[in-house]
Amino acid sequence: MRVTDTIFALSSGGLPSGVAIIRISGLKTRDAVTNLCGCVPSPRRASLLSIRNRNGEKLDDGIILFFPGPNSFTGEDCAELQIHGGRATVKAVLTSLGELQGLRGAEAGEFSRRAFENGRMDLVEVEGLADLIAAETEMQRRLAAEHASGGLSRLYDSWAKRLTHARAMIEAELDFADEEDVPGSVARSIWADMRALEKEIINHLGSARDGEIVRDGLKVVIAGPPNAGKSSLLNYLAKRDVAIVTDIPGTTRDVLHVDLDLSGFAVRLYDTAGLRETEDIVEQEGIRRTRLSMEEAHLVLLLSDTPSSDWANWLGTYRGPVVRVRTKSDKAAATWPEAAVDATVSVQTGAGMPELLEVISGHLPDLEAGSSLALPTRRRHLENLQAACAEIALALSLTDAGLDIQAEHLRLASQALGRVTGRVDVEDLLDVIFSEFCIGK
Repeated sequence: MRVTDTIFALSSGGLPSGVAIIRISGLKTRDAVTNLCGCVPSPRRASLLSIRNRNGEKLDDGIILFFPGPNSFTGEDCAELQIHGGRATVKAVLTSLGELQGLRGAEAGEFSRRAFENGRMDLVEVEGLADLIAAETEMQRRLAAEHASGGLSRLYDSWAKRLTHARAMIEAELDFADEEDVPGSVARSIWADMRALEKEIINHLGSARDGEIVRDGLKVVIAGPPNAGKSSLLNYLAKRDVAIVTDIPGTTRDVLHVDLDLSGFAVRLYDTAGLRETEDIVEQEGIRRTRLSMEEAHLVLLLSDTPSSDWANWLGTYRGPVVRVRTKSDKAAATWPEAAVDATVSVQTGAGMPELLEVISGHLPDLEAGSSLALPTRRRHLENLQAACAEIALALSLTDAGLDIQAEHLRLASQALGRVTGRVDVEDLLDVIFSEFCIGK
């Protein structure tokens, strides 16, 4: 991949479509537009022009936009060709672009990578843009929009400025201790703020679970003994036959899942193998996978159709939130103690289903409609924030080690924070991050 190349790609998605947008970025953008359209439109003004190949054959009429760098998405000269979205038309225009010297098709995420490398976006904003493209629920959209617009980056940048100020004050005392206008002790001016900053980062890390749920969905595992109605419940909530349902115990051998949109949040439901003692090797593997799924769950729906349920035994080592669900309430059964269950349902009549969904909704993050969604969402965010917090804690604790040692720990905290936004030491992350993008973005 050569950054000096001018790149192009279809950036508007699948074909055929009413309109297709072809994006161009790089030094030869002006030349490319001139070759295809005969002239370059005025910057940021839409112009209707004919598009022709190098033989002068007309390919299409389209709306052409030109964005001179650095005031463009990538920071380079950019252009967009808005043409009719027929497969043959798009192929002809892409072929004509590929025949021009110095142009090549873009790789996945290359436009966004150039925006990052040219200082138009930082890594958190880039990741937010990728999430915005992939968002399927309202809360995912809101979270991604917050990150893509720089809401989270502004928070991290404010923390970085406070660390920089603290280090500057320490350096001033170390280097100019004899000067009258340098304070005699930095403790009064910076250490109180560093303690406050440490607490802010700790509180921010405490919201990581909410960020994970908003971005990736609430992981809900449906567990219980064989024939308790797990697969039937999954099919009912999915409104389609996802899992095989029979009266034969042990039908479900693997973990199945479906995604729901509940109150604007993504909820991922997992159907699992029935929990019981068995000699069947395949079923044993299914039960092992059930246990693993439960350990990774945000919530377990524990199902039973009999009142003598051994809830604790089925849970095993899982210690997270549990909703005990009585199933098959339409069938005659022994009396259940009222306190024995949290929800009672029937997939045959639909009884209790709204109440069950309400109970599940109670385990979603409590985010107000107008609240900020500046939440950490990725493991690399957490690891670097934890490292920054640990370095600040060391700087605060090593009061007898000397200001130079404390300043070094604050520098390491700044580096860890900078790795979140891509300010420092992130070259090895770039290929991974930008590979998540589609071609043309």
